[in-house]
Amino acid sequence: MTGAPASAAGGSGATPAPRGGKLGAAAVNQAGLWNIANILTMVRLLLVPGFVLLLLHDGGYDPVWRAFAWAAFAVAMITDLFDGHLARAYNLVTDFGKIADPIADKAIMGAALICLSALGDLPWWITSVILFREIGITLMRFWVIRHAVIPASRGGKLKTLAQGTAAGMYVLALTGPLATLRFWVMMAAVVLTVVTGLDYVRQAVVLRRKGLAAERAAALEAVVAAAEAVRPESAPVVAVVSADTGTVGAEGVPGAVDAEAGEGTGTSKGVVEPVAGARGATETDR
Repeated sequence: MTGAPASAAGGSGATPAPRGGKLGAAAVNQAGLWNIANILTMVRLLLVPGFVLLLLHDGGYDPVWRAFAWAAFAVAMITDLFDGHLARAYNLVTDFGKIADPIADKAIMGAALICLSALGDLPWWITSVILFREIGITLMRFWVIRHAVIPASRGGKLKTLAQGTAAGMYVLALTGPLATLRFWVMMAAVVLTVVTGLDYVRQAVVLRRKGLAAERAAALEAVVAAAEAVRPESAPVVAVVSADTGTVGAEGVPGAVDAEAGEGTGTSKGVVEPVAGARGATETDR
């Protein structure tokens, strides 16, 4: 990311092939992870412990410290919006980002919900429903990651925005109508959490079925290819009975026996088999 473009360096702009075989390829792949989108995701992960310390400072009821905690929480939510936009706009989407981004969201949101419930500001059943959904979806992503990666959908992004708005309102020491409003905002977030969770379950089941079907098809193709690779070696064999020697030769096969001389003319795959009894020669003479 810090290097000059190839055109500025006098090159043609084409990416040079990595040297050093596997080590060079591994270095290129490793460098690809360090893009601005993934860095913002990791910053959001690092904000989690700082947010918890700010929220719980001085017993968790100081409006000033809770305002600082809200600022840290807001920065984490904003980075979530920016890292996804940058990843899509500049083609920085990686498998690491697809997995780490939702984990970072769940970490900061889970920390906020647990702390708020521990302080008595948020009912535990709301925290339980949201955390159950978030942890379950995360485990389900790993369940299907061998077949495909489930990216965050638009509904999931809307759910994250609703959860972030509601949790942020709870982090601030609000009173009066705003305190009532934040409850209904949180209810909307809970509904979106459940609905999008069911949609992710449907996607996971479909992707796993498709992945298993693709694996079975690939295995069947491998078996068929192996059978076709062996089949040309088994050429049709035509038996020829020699009247003089009573032996059987195979025409059209390298190493077949000469019908007149009774000797193998090839070197690799001769076929010599005496006819059962003397009856074969006698019937030929007749």
